[in-house]
Amino acid sequence: MIPKYREQFNAAFTPEKYGEVLHILEEAGGIFPQFRVSESPIFLTEDFRGKLKDACESIITQIKAMSPEELSAAIPEKCNVPNDTKQPHFFTIDFGICKNEKGEIVPQLIELQAFPTLYCFQKELHNALVQVYPFLKEIKPQISDEEYYLELKRLIVGDENPENVILMEIFPEKQKTNIDFYLTKKRLGIEIVCLTKVQKKGKKLYYEKDGRLTEIKRIYNRVIFDELDQIPDLKIAFDFREELDVKWITHPNWFFKISKFLLPKLHHEYVPKSYFAHEFPADESLANFVLKPLFSFAGSGVNLNPTLRDLDAIQDKENYILQRKVSYAPLFKDPNGEFSKAEIRLLYLWQEDQDRPKLMEHLVRMTKVAMVNVDFNKKDAIWIGGSNAFFD
Repeated sequence: MIPKYREQFNAAFTPEKYGEVLHILEEAGGIFPQFRVSESPIFLTEDFRGKLKDACESIITQIKAMSPEELSAAIPEKCNVPNDTKQPHFFTIDFGICKNEKGEIVPQLIELQAFPTLYCFQKELHNALVQVYPFLKEIKPQISDEEYYLELKRLIVGDENPENVILMEIFPEKQKTNIDFYLTKKRLGIEIVCLTKVQKKGKKLYYEKDGRLTEIKRIYNRVIFDELDQIPDLKIAFDFREELDVKWITHPNWFFKISKFLLPKLHHEYVPKSYFAHEFPADESLANFVLKPLFSFAGSGVNLNPTLRDLDAIQDKENYILQRKVSYAPLFKDPNGEFSKAEIRLLYLWQEDQDRPKLMEHLVRMTKVAMVNVDFNKKDAIWIGGSNAFFD
C-alpha cells in the first residue's frame, strides 16, 4: 500500500535473505519457527493506521462501558475460574485489510481476544527484518526494545522474583508457537512449565527447578482451559476452578469474555454486522455471512458458505455467530507479480494501573486463499504466513 517501500523491498529480496531472517530468528529463539514466516512484511499508510486507531479506540470504549455481568455471561458454567480481575492483561484485535463498495482500503474487524499471542516473536521478527533489510531502519519502530521488554516484564513478572513466575502451556514443546515461549524465557527470565508438571500443596502451586520445588506465584497462562477436555487421559494436579494462591496473567475467564461473543454487541463502520446464530433475522441472507464458533483458534470450525441445513444441524446455536462477509483486498505484490491478502492483529498490553491498554506491536498474517491460515495455502506459495507491519 506504499509503492515506494514495496518496490524497494521486492527489488532487494532474495531467497538467501529470507533464509537469513529465519536464521536470525532461530539463533534468537534456539529453535526454528514451527509455523510459516512470510518472506515479506507489509507497508501501510499513516491514513490506514488512523483508521485502525479509530476503530480500536471505539471498540475499547464500548467494552469498558459493558457491565461485569454482561461480560461474564460469555463464560460457560463449567469453565468459570474464581478470583476474576477487573480487566485483562492482554488484548488483541484482528482486522482484515479490505476494500469497501467505494473501492477504499479499510480495516474490517474479524475477531478480538484477551489471550496472549506472539508478543516476543513479533518484536524479534521486526528486528530481524531491519537487520537484513537496512532501509527499513528509516521506518522507525513504534517502541524501542528496552521499553518494549520492560513493559512486558512489568506486566508478566511484576514485583516477583522471575523464578516464581512461569509460562504455562500444555505440552509446550509440541506447540507450533513454541519459539515465542523460548524467546519469552530468554527475555524475561521465567521458566516454561508444562501444565502436567505443576504440583499442588494446599492452595499453593509448585514446579521443579534445579531439583527443588519452587513456588509459583504468577502464571503467564498460555493454556486454553476449554480445550483440556479434548485431551484424553490428561492428568493434572489441580483444577483451574479451585481457589488457588496464585495470580493469573491473564485470568482464564477473559478468554471467553473478550471473544467473538462480543461481535454482535459492537458497532462501528469498521465492524461488520454480526448475529448470534439463534438470533439470525429472517430478512438477512445466509449467503452474505460466515458461520463461526464463539471459541476457536486458527480458523477451526469456520464455515465460509453456511446453508440452512448447516444451521439446523447445530444444537447449541448460542455458541455460534454469523458475521457479515468482507472482501480481503489482494494488495501485497510479490516478485512474481502475484498478490497476497492480509489480516493485521494489534497487540495491546493492559497494565493493572492503566485505564486503557497500550498498543505494542502488530502481527500480520498473509495469504493467497480464502482462509487467512497458512495451512490452507499451496505449499509452494510465497508471501504467505506470519509477518509484521511497517507504517510510513
